[in-house]
Amino acid sequence: MKFLLDVCVSSCALQTFLAGQGHDVLSAVAVDPKGSDEQFMPLALQDDRVLVTEDKDFGELIFVR
Repeated sequence: MKFLLDVCVSSCALQTFLAGQGHDVLSAVAVDPKGSDEQFMPLALQDDRVLVTEDKDFGELIFVR
């Protein structure tokens, strides 16, 4: 499975755990530490990644917009 970890959940421990389970893990911090939700959503969709976040603003992006 492919994951994109949002800035708020991009801990080394989580990355290491998921990668150790054989998953493809990309950290938003590695892409752009100051990137916006609007930047990461298309990236996750384009790469077929599950976006892991604690940020409730993504709900607005998905359901309201």
